[in-house]
Amino acid sequence: MDGSLPPLMVSSGFFPAGGLLESLIHISNEVTSIEKFPSVQVKNISTMISRIRLLSSLFEEIQETSGTLPPSSVLCLTELFSVIRRVKFLIESCKEGSSLWNLVQTEFVSNQFYAVVKEMGRALDILPLSLLNLTMDTREQVELLHKQAKRVELFLDRREIQRRDELLQLMSNKAHKNVKNKGSSDYGKVKEILGTIGLRSPLDYEEEISKLEAEAEKQAGTGGLIVVSNIKNLISLVSLSKTVIFSEEKNQKIKEDQKLPTAHLTSRYDQPSSSQSLILNIPDEYRCPISLDLIRDPVIVASGHTYDRSSIAQWINSGHHTCPKSGQRLIHMALIPNYVLKSLIHQWCQENNIPMVESALSSSDLGRSSSKRKLCANAVDHISATKAAADAVKMTAEFLVGKLATGSPDIQRQAAYEIRLLAKTGTDNRRIIAEAGPIPFLVTLMNSHDPRIQENAVTALLNLSIYDNNKTLIMSAGAIDNIIDVLQSGKTMEARENAAAAIFSLSIVDDYKIFIGARPRAIPGLVRLLGEGTTAGKRDAAIALFNLAVYNVNKVSVVLAGAVPLLIDLLLDDKAGITDDALGVLALLLGCSEGLEELRKSRILVPLLIDLLRFGSSKGKENSITLLVGLCKDGGEDVARKLLMNPRSIPSLQSLAADGSLKARRKADALLRILNRCCSQSRNPVG
Repeated sequence: MDGSLPPLMVSSGFFPAGGLLESLIHISNEVTSIEKFPSVQVKNISTMISRIRLLSSLFEEIQETSGTLPPSSVLCLTELFSVIRRVKFLIESCKEGSSLWNLVQTEFVSNQFYAVVKEMGRALDILPLSLLNLTMDTREQVELLHKQAKRVELFLDRREIQRRDELLQLMSNKAHKNVKNKGSSDYGKVKEILGTIGLRSPLDYEEEISKLEAEAEKQAGTGGLIVVSNIKNLISLVSLSKTVIFSEEKNQKIKEDQKLPTAHLTSRYDQPSSSQSLILNIPDEYRCPISLDLIRDPVIVASGHTYDRSSIAQWINSGHHTCPKSGQRLIHMALIPNYVLKSLIHQWCQENNIPMVESALSSSDLGRSSSKRKLCANAVDHISATKAAADAVKMTAEFLVGKLATGSPDIQRQAAYEIRLLAKTGTDNRRIIAEAGPIPFLVTLMNSHDPRIQENAVTALLNLSIYDNNKTLIMSAGAIDNIIDVLQSGKTMEARENAAAAIFSLSIVDDYKIFIGARPRAIPGLVRLLGEGTTAGKRDAAIALFNLAVYNVNKVSVVLAGAVPLLIDLLLDDKAGITDDALGVLALLLGCSEGLEELRKSRILVPLLIDLLRFGSSKGKENSITLLVGLCKDGGEDVARKLLMNPRSIPSLQSLAADGSLKARRKADALLRILNRCCSQSRNPVG
């Protein structure tokens, strides 16, 4: 079942009931057969399933008693199919997505349920019960459902709101505390809240982290940097909570099993002859994410996370090629010593009279001399944002810039990669790194013939550009031409796509929109990526084009580069997932005559826009109606006639005019007036 409706055949003013009703019964059964509810939105989901169950009975009775259907019934049932399909996707999203993110977004998710019930009510408005051969019981139930749907109110679960607010308050408190002073009582409360949404075991926590990372990836590239940042904060919370909560439980179990004194427990990573013991209150940033024990020899893997060398080596030697903490595939298996963390752990051990087992340090890692052994690639991954950590980032950045300037290609590749990782998170990181002066060297390295050096250089610049002040430094260094070169002919697709993302980031500044658009290869390179890139690459290219096309001078260039047909094709590609972004660019291109002409050439655009009026997001509906109004104005009589001939266009416009956003209502009213004038001129007014 692909979600599409079977074709309907007209027969003496009525429609065959079979195919449509079979589709409705099938999708209704899929919804009502859902048994295991997610831990959030339980009331909204259960109420919605009850409504669908009642509708399913209606569909079955119509199928048993009616051979043909009045046209108004077909329109109602078609709309109900759309509603039930949205219900199915919404419930599946709640079940398969992150429970924690759904909890944080509880108002937004509840509003989605509210909106779909309102759509159900509007669909039932046109159901001709008197023309259907229904039992009195079914008729009364449908009438009751209709009344309930019309007067339904937004339902927010007070318990979920309370849990969400308590969790955000705890996160806010922790953001202002030194990581060494975290209260175990806070984590007890976090454990309690996470338990209410189904997180009770280490595996539950790992699955939730994976779901949050998937959500962050889905949100990335859409311009929602704050949203992605919020999700990353949740990932950090769950990850740290898992370490604290389950390491304490593990330590308690060891003490009980071995009947050790309450103040000490033996580390299983000590040498057999050693009598070392560790105090229970090991700072979480000093624990290995794998063993949960004190890190003896900290090393950084390709994902940027730090582990104890013996634990991660055992993991890799067992055949694993992913980061245990993030699940990210490791692009190399090198273990880079984390000298800053090692130094801090050594200092902590001295302060607490804990013997520290020294391990041999590789003298070949990036050609480090003994005087530089306190440097690392990602020093703040597990260290609180204190002055010591900031100093560590500064020293690390200065050291890596030296390697960019004088190192061999292998050292430059690794140094660029470490800067890329270091700049991946944190405004302070990006500021400190830029002050160390890597930008001119990264600009030069984008010309490298080594694919990895080029990819790391352009991605490092992308990550640095997220901090607004760095945008000026990057543009002043003459980076844009090199970024465009990578966009056009980068040696890897990832490099090309990250170049597009860098253009998107830089073009947020108004002055740079004109400057970048004036480069003859910039817009054609972005348009080319629309057709060749991955989903993320196409999204970044579309958003970059949107930013540039805000200025009229760039609109014609976007059209002449061939963007219109590619953007229309993306409207058909559900897997691309950038419908709203593509619509936004097309709506902007209406602003030039060349764009309007190209849009009117398309034979599939108008039917697509009519469908999007019904199935699109709120933003998608606004852009769709904007496009239709623009296409119908000033000589767009052919488009207006196509709209009038489509039986779904007028009901969709009337629905938007009644219940759409303010912008959508104004546009829908305007388009309905245009269509009425068109009908009047044809002596066939709209009824």
